[in-house]
Amino acid sequence: MNVMDSLVTIFVFMFLLGTVSSKLSPKYYQKSCPDVLSTVHDAVSKALSDEPRMGASLLRLHFHDCFGCDASILLDDTTNFTGEKTALPNADSVRGFDVIDTIKSQLEIICNNTVSCADIVAIAARDSVSILGGPTWTVQLGRRDSTTASLSDANSNLPSPFSDLSTLISSFSNKGFTAGELVALSGSHTIGQARCTTFRSRIYNDSNIDTAFANSLKNSCPSVGGDDNLSPLDETPVDFDNTYFKSLLQNKGLLHTDQELFHNGSTDALVTSYSTNSKKFFSDFADAMIKMANLSPLTGTSGEIRSNCRVINGS
Repeated sequence: MNVMDSLVTIFVFMFLLGTVSSKLSPKYYQKSCPDVLSTVHDAVSKALSDEPRMGASLLRLHFHDCFGCDASILLDDTTNFTGEKTALPNADSVRGFDVIDTIKSQLEIICNNTVSCADIVAIAARDSVSILGGPTWTVQLGRRDSTTASLSDANSNLPSPFSDLSTLISSFSNKGFTAGELVALSGSHTIGQARCTTFRSRIYNDSNIDTAFANSLKNSCPSVGGDDNLSPLDETPVDFDNTYFKSLLQNKGLLHTDQELFHNGSTDALVTSYSTNSKKFFSDFADAMIKMANLSPLTGTSGEIRSNCRVINGS
């Protein structure tokens, strides 16, 4: 082998080594922080015991952090950038930051500067679903944290609760998701609550809504005022089950986007299937969550491991 061949071989080996080392793995912290999973699980269990609604909030935090899953949503505003917390889909809505802070503080004690905030968010979402009776899945680990955030990206990447089905399908397709995966991920609305401002137009203007259901919501969500008043997304807001899909069959979807999934469209059949087959929903939801969490993460030497999830290192 001549010198040039040797150099090429070395470069190829180094490239492959870098590629492999930057991949996510469920065993990423096996040696560097072996107690990471139990630490996160215990903290999430306590948070949900104190407030069951927090499970939906932690799951939603993960959704809104992706597509990218880089903990950018956790960053506070700075003089250099406006963060994502004040984006229209997030302002006065996304929560759970204190729980992530608590977990991060605990992990910094047992394995300093090792576990990323992005991985904490991903694990906390999985544990929230499982604790509330839903499926579990293997979380791939090794994400790194972003060193910036983008208000404009958050506003443009997250679909509006007023979107129609074609817009939803297009939005998810742009990120590599099928219409079926859109339906499965929308099943996350089987837990949690929504603010009046997100469903007011539906209960007062939509025609594909059960009349009694709409009327029952108008006391807590008047036509004017009460924007922050909450209503459950389905009848079992702290149980991860398939009640959400059963509600859609009765035209009782709380959000306009919820009912769009069952409104004489291409996703009707899958909604019907999930309404009678929770096992299939759980399996498809878990698979879609794994796919979502693996969308363009920062790995290897990209980004950083934040010491405080709210600020970049050195701030």
